[in-house]
Amino acid sequence: MTTVRRILPLALATILLAVGMVAWWTWFDLRGDDASANAAVIDAKTAEVQSSVSQALGRILTYDYQDPATTEAAADAVLAGKARTEYDTLFASLQQRAPGQQLTLTAQVQAIGVKELRDGRATLLVFLDQSSRRAADQESSVSAAQLAVTAQKKGGTWKITGLTPL
Repeated sequence: MTTVRRILPLALATILLAVGMVAWWTWFDLRGDDASANAAVIDAKTAEVQSSVSQALGRILTYDYQDPATTEAAADAVLAGKARTEYDTLFASLQQRAPGQQLTLTAQVQAIGVKELRDGRATLLVFLDQSSRRAADQESSVSAAQLAVTAQKKGGTWKITGLTPL
């Protein structure tokens, strides 16, 4: 019986120490997890970036061959970096073709989700509908598009810095 009395407290102390260490490690792991720093999960700013990016995409992906300056002004206001460079290439091609086809494009965001939001940067997934109409032959079409979008808050406004079709 003496051996059991000596071993039992030692065994209980070892078990309590192990449980305590597991609890501490779990707490530490949860607090240090990158997900806790992802503001898309916990921050009210998610709605702000969704709204800003949704409006911006609607403005830059809507085009009227009779008024290209409106679309270009929208791009000046909401695009930056690589997204602006790629958009300028696309816009130049569109400006060449659109007048001959009397082309009008309209884009409307159907769904938008913020994948990540931290330190004034956001990664979003966007589903949008694009409709095109050629006045010359009354041809119309509607298509769906999916975009991976990156945005950065600059000077109090969200600027789209990356647009990747999926």
